[in-house]
Amino acid sequence: MSVSCADIFNLIEDFAPLNLAEEWDNPGLQIGDPELKVNRILLCLDVDEKACDEAVQAGAQLIISHHPLLFKPVKQILTGTPAGALLAKCLCSGLVVYSAHTNLDNAKEGVNDELAKRLGLADTKVLRPGYTEKYLKLVVFVPLDHTDTVRRAISLAGAGWIGNYSECAFQTQGTGTFRPLEGSDPFIGKVGELEKVDEVRLETILPAGRVKEVIKAMCVAHPYEEVAYDLYPLANEGPAMGTGRYGYTAEPIKLNSFIEKIKSALGITGLRFGGDPDGMIHSVAVCGGAGASLWTWAKKKSADVMVTSDIDYHTAKDMLSNRLSFVDAGHFGTENIIMPVLRKYLEDCCRQKGFEVAISTSRTQFDPFSFSR
Repeated sequence: MSVSCADIFNLIEDFAPLNLAEEWDNPGLQIGDPELKVNRILLCLDVDEKACDEAVQAGAQLIISHHPLLFKPVKQILTGTPAGALLAKCLCSGLVVYSAHTNLDNAKEGVNDELAKRLGLADTKVLRPGYTEKYLKLVVFVPLDHTDTVRRAISLAGAGWIGNYSECAFQTQGTGTFRPLEGSDPFIGKVGELEKVDEVRLETILPAGRVKEVIKAMCVAHPYEEVAYDLYPLANEGPAMGTGRYGYTAEPIKLNSFIEKIKSALGITGLRFGGDPDGMIHSVAVCGGAGASLWTWAKKKSADVMVTSDIDYHTAKDMLSNRLSFVDAGHFGTENIIMPVLRKYLEDCCRQKGFEVAISTSRTQFDPFSFSR
């Protein structure tokens, strides 16, 4: 099946909606034509010269990165600079670049959930809530013998999900009436005649962020030329989404033992930490990438230790003064773990939709920091 870059963007945004991104961020399409057809994709943490060359050599049309290629507004593109040369190379190579940054950090099963999972944390919750999904009630009137078809279609598009239950709906049977007018092409009845049909009032719940997709799926599955439906705003709210996570180790553990677990889980050989190596920890806050500014939130949640990266001197002193141990496991180490998750998600989605797309993960990415022993 022919696939455009925009089709892939939609898959990513189903997983990591753009409204989960921080205000200062710039996720989404960075450069290129969203309608370009794609059959090969390269995933990477950073778009650099090596990743660009790797994509070209692999015959990829699309690069999906975690860190945005264009983070701050660009006033000039000077091809004599490394940044300008990189942009020119991407453009001249016809590459499309798309980035999923803090929206992927904050998404369910995104960077922070994966970090918590790898560290074996249980009962994880959002560290700093920032967004709560609103819900709507969808009511649609369906011919009796098409009820199951429509219900399944809207469920697959994102309606009818309550916790760990899918296809949650209520239906009431009744009689629908309509009179097809001139120019109509009725599925049931004749133009000019009043028609009475056995119908079902099918109602369910859906997140506000899925309205467009659900209505589209409903209209495709529904047999009527004109679908009668209502949307009602609800006071119900979904689970809070936001930055960072906190949870608990299976049992209290010494900080130095937990550090060894972190190194093994993230595949890193060195890290920085602060706190008593023999001190016991149980409650853990995590934030992939530069999350040191969240330390006060970690303290509010009574965390014993915070795992993040890019901790500066004064923040480290503040954390220790407030009896919060910390582990700086590196920006690369705490974020690159999302690459296999994103690859599997995209491969599964493409397989289900019949998209013929090969997806690979960059082999040239590296942590810019080395440790001297």
